[in-house]
Amino acid sequence: MADQYAHSGEDKRPTETPAIRWEEPPEGPVLVLLDQTRLPAEEVELVCTDAPALVEAIRSLAVRGAPLLGIAGAYGVALAAVRGFDVDEAAAALAGARPTAVNLAVGVRRALAAYRAALAEGGDGRRAAEAALAAARALHREDAEASARMAGHGLALLDELLPAGGHRVLTHCNTGALVSGGEGTAFAVALAAHRAGRLRRLWVDETRPLLQGARLTAYEAARSGMAYTLLTDNAAGSLFAAGEVDAVLIGADRIAADGSVANKVGSYPLAVLARYHHVPFIVVAPVTTVDPDTPDGASIEVEQRAGHEVTEITAPQVSVAGAGGGIAVAPLGTQAYNPAFDVTPPELVTAIVTEEGIVSPVTSEALAELCARARR
Repeated sequence: MADQYAHSGEDKRPTETPAIRWEEPPEGPVLVLLDQTRLPAEEVELVCTDAPALVEAIRSLAVRGAPLLGIAGAYGVALAAVRGFDVDEAAAALAGARPTAVNLAVGVRRALAAYRAALAEGGDGRRAAEAALAAARALHREDAEASARMAGHGLALLDELLPAGGHRVLTHCNTGALVSGGEGTAFAVALAAHRAGRLRRLWVDETRPLLQGARLTAYEAARSGMAYTLLTDNAAGSLFAAGEVDAVLIGADRIAADGSVANKVGSYPLAVLARYHHVPFIVVAPVTTVDPDTPDGASIEVEQRAGHEVTEITAPQVSVAGAGGGIAVAPLGTQAYNPAFDVTPPELVTAIVTEEGIVSPVTSEALAELCARARR
């Protein structure tokens, strides 16, 4: 049975609470997650003792963001192994928890492969569990290193494209430390620009319907001392028209072999606006987000989420009345279209920044070469 409980971290500064960590208390190993659905009102950690609890945390978006989902998936396999549960069953449930985010399945497969390899070499269940945990920890460490390299490559690209400095960057959804083993993907680039004194303004899309920009990116920007301004998603066009955006930086949940980018819904309209206004549209993501087995954007499965996320607004510590547990903002029974992601075609992407380097222009050949280089 799923076992998940929470405890508060109110006495800690937000930047001191990691998005994910493995702990081994006397009662047994656990995976501790910062519950992102409760931010920014309060810091509450979820403690998962089995894979079903982690699956629920993933589906509810308590833990989210492509790189972090990969790390969580790997730790979830290790958790099942260490606690003696059915590892194959846990791996299947974890890998299918969110279909669009390819990193989740990548992380699950990596830990599962280490577990099976240890068994094949004659190891017992304990040795195999240790191998799965070592694989998860290695992925966690590698993601932190990749984040730092992406930030460096991304800042160099911004400086090349915008030599005058004083960058005014628009970002969508949340791509900071809350989605990563390090400081994030797209947000890490903006943060590097801030630290170098070259970020004039971070424009933060609120990112409907779940407000990851307002709740999470603004939270991280404020903690980092960045100059930022929040805007409604539908105000982006007027911002471009006023000449107030120098570049768009977003993350990715899956990049197809042809360079099509699946990211939080609302990203594609920004790409169209950026192209019309001659503004660079830059995607920042680790190589693990590139999926060579998905040929093009049309082949990406886009997760459809519950309609109540659109018809209701959920706020921590606020009494609720809606069927989905939120405050109703539409008549009862209203149907809602709620894709979690949209897909931006490669011809609208100025560059894809990874830890292994930059792809620009974005072509299937250039992506394949980059992935081959990463494997070597």
